[in-house]
Amino acid sequence: MGLMSFIKEAGEKLFGKGEAKAAQEAVNQQASAENVERLNKAAGDAIVTYIESQGLKVEGLAVAFDGASATVTVSGQASDQATKEKVLLCCGNVEHVAQVNDMLTVVAAEPEAKYYTVVKGDNLSKISKEFYGSPNKYMAIFEANKPMLSHPDKIYPGQVLRIPAA
Repeated sequence: MGLMSFIKEAGEKLFGKGEAKAAQEAVNQQASAENVERLNKAAGDAIVTYIESQGLKVEGLAVAFDGASATVTVSGQASDQATKEKVLLCCGNVEHVAQVNDMLTVVAAEPEAKYYTVVKGDNLSKISKEFYGSPNKYMAIFEANKPMLSHPDKIYPGQVLRIPAA
């Protein structure tokens, strides 16, 4: 549990659709407290929908977005560490999210994975060589980040990836 940092300008563009976009805009405008609350809820709901679209199951999943601080708070109980980490990445790899407050618990505790923020010029082979000493283990990183990654070549600067233990 704790606070994870992300690059606010990178990630899935979930807030470019419908009411969810307005949550970030509310920060830049004077809005009533009721309106800000509604917009933050819409953004949180958009993140929940994104997590569910990835096939990640969390019992009692709750996601709250605070547009003023660009922070997502996520809670619930994941069945394993990998699911927990993927949910955290789903929350953080969203444009306009700078931090994720991890309140998730895990049924079966396992060692935590490392995290890596992609920079310009990176590819999974290069990242694999850095963490595992061999560029040929890039599929381990790809598999650890499915279903958020659809192809090993589709990573972008600012994206945060799970790096499982060797």
